[in-house]
Amino acid sequence: MTTTVDATGLTVRHGSTRALDGVALRLTDGVTGLLGPNGAGKTTLLKVLATAVPPDSGGFTVHGKDPSAPAGRLALRRTLGYLPQTPGFHPDFTAFEFVDYVAVLKELTGRAERHREVRRVLDQVGLADVRGRRLKRLSGGMRQRVALAAALVGDPAFLVLDEPTVHLDPEQRMRFRELIAQAGESRTVLLSTHQTEDVAMLCHHVIVLAGGRVRFDGTPAELTARAAGRVWSSTERAPGARAGWRTGTGAFRNVGAPPPGADLLEPTLEDGYLLVLDEETAEEAA
Repeated sequence: MTTTVDATGLTVRHGSTRALDGVALRLTDGVTGLLGPNGAGKTTLLKVLATAVPPDSGGFTVHGKDPSAPAGRLALRRTLGYLPQTPGFHPDFTAFEFVDYVAVLKELTGRAERHREVRRVLDQVGLADVRGRRLKRLSGGMRQRVALAAALVGDPAFLVLDEPTVHLDPEQRMRFRELIAQAGESRTVLLSTHQTEDVAMLCHHVIVLAGGRVRFDGTPAELTARAAGRVWSSTERAPGARAGWRTGTGAFRNVGAPPPGADLLEPTLEDGYLLVLDEETAEEAA
């Protein structure tokens, strides 16, 4: 697959702390999941790739456009859709007015053409019937869809989504996953999330970020395979497990180094993710 986003050595410092520490990555069309604990640097990385924050060192290109120069930055922004973690909604705007405002910022200056585009993206996210309703009257799930519609204005080739399914109920999350999957059919999508099930259901590629560094870069199947032979069931809490919890059956599911003769279980992506984070913690302690 053709590389659409190519980053090397991305470093961002906040005082003595490195929010990003030499991050390198390559993205292709489809949905890439970005996993990591709080404070891992995920939002900082997305802000850098969305050209909202310049890196202190390193660089990147999107479809060959280099944002280190003003002309390249402007060209990149014209092909970019960005949904931040906390969209800046004006509660008295209607859904149409908010997306229209974003369309103006994206340089869609012709009123008739711009309004057609606003109606198109609101229809795409299933909000055609409430486009005249004020944002403060919409549910949290609907407001997230308004924010996604704003990000989709202009049919961007690169879509950056920061925790778009947070605070959504299960039905809203399912509908939002469908929208993200559709978006990834024709563009490059980078999805930051705490939800491992989002990655398992949506993504062809996954990156785990911790401590400002890339700790894993591969497919969901490869991340799941990291836990092969390291997940087991027991009738009591296993003292040597890295993580363990009682399941609905009453048995304990343990992740770590199993004892001899353990009843091994099929690993999940979440198991692999937990072990990658555990390795990162052990490395820092050493």
